[in-house]
Amino acid sequence: MSSADLTAVELLDAYRSGELSPVEATRDALARIETYDPVVNAFCLVEANDAQTAAKESEARWHRGEPHGLLDGVPTSIKDLLLTTGRPTLRGSLTIDPAGPWDVDAPAVARLREHNAVVIGRTTTPELGWKGVTDSPLTGVTRNPWNPALTAGGSSGGSAAAVALGMGALSLGTDGGGSVRIPAGFTGTSTIKPTYGRVPAYPASPYGTLAHIGPMARSVADAALLLDVISGFDPRDPWALPTPAPVSAAVGDVRIAGLRIASSATLGYVDVHPEVAAAFEAAVDVFAALGALVTEVDPGFSDPVDAFETLWFSGAAKSIEHLGPEQRAGMDQGLVAAAEQGARASALDYLTAMAVRNDLGRTMGEFHLRHSLLLTPTLPIPAFEAGVEVPAGSARERWTSWTPFTYPFNMTQQPAASVPCGFTRDGLPIGLQIVGPRHADAAVLAAAHAFQSTTDWHLQRPRPAV
Repeated sequence: MSSADLTAVELLDAYRSGELSPVEATRDALARIETYDPVVNAFCLVEANDAQTAAKESEARWHRGEPHGLLDGVPTSIKDLLLTTGRPTLRGSLTIDPAGPWDVDAPAVARLREHNAVVIGRTTTPELGWKGVTDSPLTGVTRNPWNPALTAGGSSGGSAAAVALGMGALSLGTDGGGSVRIPAGFTGTSTIKPTYGRVPAYPASPYGTLAHIGPMARSVADAALLLDVISGFDPRDPWALPTPAPVSAAVGDVRIAGLRIASSATLGYVDVHPEVAAAFEAAVDVFAALGALVTEVDPGFSDPVDAFETLWFSGAAKSIEHLGPEQRAGMDQGLVAAAEQGARASALDYLTAMAVRNDLGRTMGEFHLRHSLLLTPTLPIPAFEAGVEVPAGSARERWTSWTPFTYPFNMTQQPAASVPCGFTRDGLPIGLQIVGPRHADAAVLAAAHAFQSTTDWHLQRPRPAV
């Protein structure tokens, strides 16, 4: 087995025992990039020389018995929305000047460096991270490792494709309406959108407090480890929470038996593909077998898509307000149209949408007094054609039409994980979403880890033809 098939936890154990070195792990991750990135287009920048130098420095620390940080020597990538010192953050856009200056690390990136992760490159994003699939005028189309004719999802599609194929064990993603959970669901990988403010952000997103930063990995244990690294107060983020207790050491300690869990296959309003529905029901049965007290119940809200789009498209308008007609002509025209729609929203429209958001938060807060966790499908459909915003035959033109399970929980700022729970007959991954009340990140991860401890969906690996 190549070291590229190992999780971050397994890599660290191998470094500790001397069976493997960070140099070997980085070499194997870079080899996977060389083999598979021409197929899936997950990376917009590969930092091979810097990664090899960092891996040698890590190897020396391990040989001295002096590793430093929780990720010392683990190959890791960063979505191209997060600032990095010395490297351009182009955000999938031709409108950003590569010359910079690039003199600031985003807080999550700074934490990676503090913990001595080996940064191997930047992963692709749709332009300015605006939609739930990954294609852009700058970097082209990112494809699904299980079937390159199909989308990897987005907007963290490059990160999901990278970790699925062993092109680095870990990746940093962002999620404003499902952008770590959508690609995790489509690629069979694991992630969590944490409670808002747990992972600080700088600079602030134009999408405001909808936009979270989250870990992407192949296992829940890895996602928890990366979440511990990137969590914690940063004074540059006015919404940052106090540094929380670590979760990675505790994910296996929480008992599922007796836990009150709600199961909602449709949220009361979603049409779900039959194979997705069957996989979801089988996943719910796993929790019942683990002793959870599972109740089939909808949380009791209607689809908040109109309010979400008012908030999200207003953010899109803000993100391109400084650009003139000539620059907009070369942009993703879906983004331009969404921004123009957002620019037409009045302050009253925005406050009305915020009122819907507040009511949604109250509804979920009360719901979680009765149910510790909520299970839903991550997505109602399997992956569809790459390079388009919506599947063929869609009645609506925006990406929000096919991801109704994800964006409500950006509005409420709750932690929500996605883990693989099955495959369609065509071999496409299906995701399970686990949602908890605000600040219950540890409980969400513990439930996800318990699910992975008794299933093997997360152990399946794609191998696209090259």
